[in-house]
Amino acid sequence: MASSTATLPSKMKAWSYSEYGKSSDVLKLDSDVVVPQPNDDQVLVKVVAAGINPVDFKRMLGMFKQIDSPLPIIPGYDVAGVVVKVGSQVKKFKEGDEVYGDIDETAVDHAKQIGTIAEYTAVEEKLLALKPKNLSFVEAAGLPLATETAYGGLERCQFCTGKSILVLGGAGGVGTMVVQLAKHVYGASKVAATSSTSKLDLLKSLGADLPIDYTKQNFEDLPEKFDVVYDSVGQCDRAVKAVKEGGRVVTIVGPAVPPAFIYFLTANGAVLEKLNPFFESGKIKPMIDPKGVFPFSQTREAFAYLETGRVTGKVVISVIP
Repeated sequence: MASSTATLPSKMKAWSYSEYGKSSDVLKLDSDVVVPQPNDDQVLVKVVAAGINPVDFKRMLGMFKQIDSPLPIIPGYDVAGVVVKVGSQVKKFKEGDEVYGDIDETAVDHAKQIGTIAEYTAVEEKLLALKPKNLSFVEAAGLPLATETAYGGLERCQFCTGKSILVLGGAGGVGTMVVQLAKHVYGASKVAATSSTSKLDLLKSLGADLPIDYTKQNFEDLPEKFDVVYDSVGQCDRAVKAVKEGGRVVTIVGPAVPPAFIYFLTANGAVLEKLNPFFESGKIKPMIDPKGVFPFSQTREAFAYLETGRVTGKVVISVIP
């Protein structure tokens, strides 16, 4: 049994959908959702902020319905909040701890019915980490899925000090993390990254040595080739032309063209724990779009903005103002 000293409500507010479709059509606010009870290995988190990601609207459209959990679904993978109840086997966390994480271990394969765009969510202890002390809940909520995806892809490529990398979509949620991790954690010899004209200065500020304006230059035509190409936008057919012989190409938006491979995230709080010192020292910064923070009541508008595909960094929903 889970233990709790506080009296928790039995019902909560959450955004959910009971049919697949566009967020503007199917996403509804429900004020009568039963508060989930944590299993023995889970904690119950009072959600302060929830990050949203392209996978959320792709899931909502029904792109993964063959392997999805049954409807209705409360979307949201990323959470930052406060532990209010702990399962009997939980060792790392206690009530009152400020935590963050990606609550779905296996991305789209039977992802949780109760996500993070809700007042409470239940999540396995192993998927969470203590929130970096210097970051707000909104900043922390934008980190887990993008950071873990960036890190996991780099690990699969066996990226290391002295290697060069080209990041496609360097100003996006995952891309901004790949650029920073490659430069400030792994010690890349050179980081190149693509973006539109207005975002080139941002790429430089994150650590990119060679920002490439994709509206003016085809990256695959550069004479220089790279040890690793990290494709976060779905340009794998071009990415494979920019890699050195024997180098590696990872994409997170399929299909993968050989020799590239597609990377699917397996969420793990230990990655966030490992990177917390870099967040707390300011070496890696959360990237929230300047127009990307929405109140809970404007969740539909948050999805509409994310769906434009023009977001810089992350979109976050502030559940508790």
